[in-house]
This record gives sequence, structure tokens and C-alpha cells, in this order.
Amino acid sequence: MHPGYAAVLCVVAILGLEAAAPGECELTRLLQDKLQYEMRLRYMKHYFPIDYTVQVQYEEVLRPSNITRLRNGTVSEEALRYLWFHVSSQAMLRIHEVLPEKHPSWKYIQELCQLFDALGEEYSKYRQTDVEVVVADLVKLVHSGGTESRRKAVRPKALLDNCLKVMRMLYGTPCEW
Repeated sequence: MHPGYAAVLCVVAILGLEAAAPGECELTRLLQDKLQYEMRLRYMKHYFPIDYTVQVQYEEVLRPSNITRLRNGTVSEEALRYLWFHVSSQAMLRIHEVLPEKHPSWKYIQELCQLFDALGEEYSKYRQTDVEVVVADLVKLVHSGGTESRRKAVRPKALLDNCLKVMRMLYGTPCEW
């Protein structure tokens, strides 16, 4: 988190005031800063055993090709960002679940989870009924965690790589990065 944002949030928390939540662009810019290549490499590859994987549902792996396919199927950008948020936040939770508190990557993932929580406030106004059926169904599958879903072993760094690539696709132009 940028030092300026941290100071403002700290003052707001101390005073007990409710501040206006930063917009999607500001939060995703902070996420982009946290997801720099060097940080992903250090925290998600170097600090994990060789070939370490996390079990995720098949639907929890969101790649740029999935977004392109959904765009071609005339899914709105707003719905795609909604989908990205849910899939990426679940990926963070999956990684967070496997880390003991003393792991060197724990604090990094905790910070990412906090940014996603703040972004969740931005998305709290959306309901699954407001987005296209295909996106609503995918979000339901991601959150169901049912055994009927197919499981897939994925490296933690790959989950964050996909998160960043898709985020850049969806927010790069509207946020003028």
C-alpha cells in the first residue's frame, strides 16, 4: 500500500470516521503495485517449495483467453470486472488458507486480501441478478466449493500472474494506466 493511503486510512481508523471508499481504479492501481513481478516471484515462487501447488476449482483459474471468449460472447465489461473480482479474491483466499502465519509470504497475501476486501466494498452494490447469466453462474460455481467441481493443481504464482494479466485487460483502458 502506498504510504499516503496507509496514513489516511490509519487516521480515519483512529478517529473512527467513515471515509469514502477509494474508487476501483485507485484500488486496482494499488493491487498492480503489489503484484509487481519481483514481488510475485519472491513471495509466490522463491518462498515456496519447488513445484508447490494449491488445489483450486477449475473455475478459479481465470486467464486472459477466458476474458476474450466472454467478451466475444457479448458479456459487458462491468460483468467481467465483477467476475474477475470474485475469482481473484477466491484465489487469494486459497493461497492464504495454506500459509501458516509465520510463513514469509503470509503478510504479503494478507495485504492483498485486504485490498480485495476494500475492492469488495466497491462491488457490494452489484448483485448476481444484475450481471449476465453466464457470469452469475460462474460466480456461483466459484463460491460453491462443492465436490462436483473439478479440482486443479495450480502454482500460487500462476494464480497471481493470471490475476494481474486479467486486471490489466479489464482496467487498463478505463483507468488510463
